[in-house]
Amino acid sequence: MTDYAEFHRRSLQDRDAFWAEQAKLIDWHKPFEQVCDYSRPPFAKWFVGGETNLCHNAVDRHLATRADQNALIYVSTETNQERIYSYRELHAEVQRMAATLQSLGVKKGDRVLVYMPMVPEAAFAMLACTRIGALHSVVFGGFASVSLATRIDDAEPTVIVSADAGSRGGKVVPYKPLLDEAIRLADHKPQKVLMVDRGLVAFDRVEGRDEDYASWRECHFKTEVPCEWVEATHPSYTLYTSGTTGKPKGVQRDTGGYAVALAASMEKIYLCKPGETFFSTSDIGWVVGHSYIIYAPLLGGCATIMYEGLPIRPDAAVWWSLVEKYKVTSMFSAPTAVRVLKKQDPAALKKHDLSSLRALFLAGEPLDEPTATWIAEALGKPIIDNYWQTETGWPILSLCNGVEAAKSKFGSPGKAVYGYDVKLLDEHSGEELKGAGQKGVVAIEGPLPPGCMQTVWRDDKRFVNTYWSSVPSRLVYSTFDWGIRDEDGYFFILGRTDDVINVAGHRLGTREIEESISSHPKVAEVAVVGVADNLKGQVAMAFAVLKDPSVIATEADALKLEGEVMKLVDEQLGAVARPARVRFVATLPKTRSGKLLRRAIQAVCEARDPGDLTTIEDPTALQQIRDLITPAA
Repeated sequence: MTDYAEFHRRSLQDRDAFWAEQAKLIDWHKPFEQVCDYSRPPFAKWFVGGETNLCHNAVDRHLATRADQNALIYVSTETNQERIYSYRELHAEVQRMAATLQSLGVKKGDRVLVYMPMVPEAAFAMLACTRIGALHSVVFGGFASVSLATRIDDAEPTVIVSADAGSRGGKVVPYKPLLDEAIRLADHKPQKVLMVDRGLVAFDRVEGRDEDYASWRECHFKTEVPCEWVEATHPSYTLYTSGTTGKPKGVQRDTGGYAVALAASMEKIYLCKPGETFFSTSDIGWVVGHSYIIYAPLLGGCATIMYEGLPIRPDAAVWWSLVEKYKVTSMFSAPTAVRVLKKQDPAALKKHDLSSLRALFLAGEPLDEPTATWIAEALGKPIIDNYWQTETGWPILSLCNGVEAAKSKFGSPGKAVYGYDVKLLDEHSGEELKGAGQKGVVAIEGPLPPGCMQTVWRDDKRFVNTYWSSVPSRLVYSTFDWGIRDEDGYFFILGRTDDVINVAGHRLGTREIEESISSHPKVAEVAVVGVADNLKGQVAMAFAVLKDPSVIATEADALKLEGEVMKLVDEQLGAVARPARVRFVATLPKTRSGKLLRRAIQAVCEARDPGDLTTIEDPTALQQIRDLITPAA
């Protein structure tokens, strides 16, 4: 086993040799001439001069050794379907989709917008794009028309691939009317719309524009489409960051660097070997779905599970039944999903044989210690947090147990991952903070490692201004997160730098207060936001979901529990961190991928427009908050 500290040091100080080694994990059509060109900071070019193809590395190269092995396992508890594709079958399906896209006019460098539910055809479309050198731009299925229109205008797709509908909790969500309205609103009109008809809902077709995928698939059933070899620096896709306002911000990813980074991460971070099964519970509309449902598992020669449905339907054991059935070795989910499971019957976690599972990885939001402890004890498996962003495409902070085994510290996503020169910087001076426990902005010295964003799509200036210009006198990439580091090098994320609460001159991270409140035995989940206050500038407002709502039968019960929670925060963080109010709600407003909509909560508390809520899971959650605070206004 390699010493991780030395491994990480080498990735920074002997960068080219280190990444040249990792590059052997994928196939190259033409060898690269230069590992990293950082002659124009902050723009980094990786594996310059090399030619490769993402689809070849994810699918074709495995045909010689594992053609009949499971590649894509599709499970929908919404439609009660399971379909398994071997690498040979996946290869055939991707070529059918690629031939269809080419027939509809898609060429190398063109964009294809994918507006799809979690169905195999979405994976085929993504892989088909990279096969022919086109860029896919996946927009989360069910996104509202106005938001979708802005992404159509930014990506300017030649073709849009969509479906009649998605389904969530047994409720059908029609996509076609949303898409038709988005195209009407958009200035850019796609040449064609390729429709996958799932038979969930009837829809209208636009003559001359809308095409039926089933017919084209039959037409190209035996068509062979060779991989288009592209420069390593050729863009593979764009993905719009969630929560952007105004003009959407398209994260542009390369091809060679992304393939190398993901291939390395499967063995070094996610502990999944060729021939094994990886299960990520995310959605292809988000970066985790791109990296760890589609590309990384297939690059690693693994089987990947694509799941459409809820973690508690038909029951709270559904995910664990899949772990048992398909002998999942590595599973990747989000803390929010674990908190949902925490409210269910704990017996669900013991119903199935989980002996194949090596670890549960969690990311997407901060993992609080009570949640981590609960799931670790319930599963009896290692719980490994990791921290990254849409922009980076793979983890910034984690434990690289495939390099050297390390112990998880609950509340921390771990140490800096190889390739990332992570620093904590003073927000005012830009000075590096090296002492344990010092709070600073989590920043990364350039160049960003392979796999990270190249730039903002068609907007280099915005890339520099947004990410590289916020720390005084230093050209560093800002994550816009606060963090501290302990004496062992483990980082702890304290929340967004732009989510800081300034109470009477005291700067408080929302995460610190949330962590304190969530340690109360009756609290299942909590969101804390800063709300404008005439006297103090801002005050903290907390909204908590209880494990057992029946403990509050009267207003007096609620006030008594609120007092207990405030006392707990006083004891743990001091009176300055005590929220002005702690309100108890049935559910918190979240996106369908599980991210808390803190800014929307804050807007409601301040009687402002909460903005675009097209991805909200339960619209009544915000109304609950509005109803609670209105009487006090």
